[in-house]
Amino acid sequence: MQTPSKFWQTAMAFLAALTILALVFIVKEIKAIGYVGANPNQTNTITVDGTGDAFAAPDVATFTFTVTETAKTVADAQTAATTKLNAALKAVRDGGVADKDISTQAYNINPHYEYQNAVCPASATVSGTTYCPPGRQVLTGYDVSETVQVKVRDLSQAGTLFAAIGSLNVESVNGLTFSVDDPTAVQAEARAKAIDDAKTKAEELAKQLGVELGPIMSFSENNGSYPRPMVYGMGVSDVMSSKAVMAPQVPTGEQKVTDNVSITYEIE
Repeated sequence: MQTPSKFWQTAMAFLAALTILALVFIVKEIKAIGYVGANPNQTNTITVDGTGDAFAAPDVATFTFTVTETAKTVADAQTAATTKLNAALKAVRDGGVADKDISTQAYNINPHYEYQNAVCPASATVSGTTYCPPGRQVLTGYDVSETVQVKVRDLSQAGTLFAAIGSLNVESVNGLTFSVDDPTAVQAEARAKAIDDAKTKAEELAKQLGVELGPIMSFSENNGSYPRPMVYGMGVSDVMSSKAVMAPQVPTGEQKVTDNVSITYEIE
């Protein structure tokens, strides 16, 4: 008769153990909920920004010129345009510009129309009012134009070259811009100054907080601005404003490059 009693005692002990294990598991899970989204490897850090400016003188000038000719046939217009273009290209090459720095930007052939008024017949007058047929657009020939871009690397010859092009009666000389041909070095200089600026700020901040700077945890860079072409307004009329063609002055100025960085340091 004692066997059932021992069985129930064993069963109750087993259930009690299971209950304790279940309670321990539940408590553990409840505690874990409080760490959801937390970073177990979180460290103390400070983040500083730095800005650096570098300056460079432009070393390349770029401009375009256009020749346009009109004739009764496409062939005649092309021949006239080519003759004028070849003379302009010779002046460009004589100015020391290499073929690699000369490129055609556009070549266009378009019909040339002129508006012609209609002749009013004498019989068109009724009660003192003259009635004339409307005028119309008449095809009179064709326009051929070619636009060429030139890159001048010897800026000391730029003004002379512009004057030579203008004296050849090209239709326009436009888009004169100055730029830095290879901005890599000036960008690197701006970045180095931005990093030094950020380091100085971090050291000063750490001193004020009474902490020591540790290793860099992250770095980001925002190139605020690159050397942008500087436009110098000049058309062919500026070059040919007087009978004696004078080389225009073409001051190049200076370009600024700005770099911004953000550095995060671990603090100890």
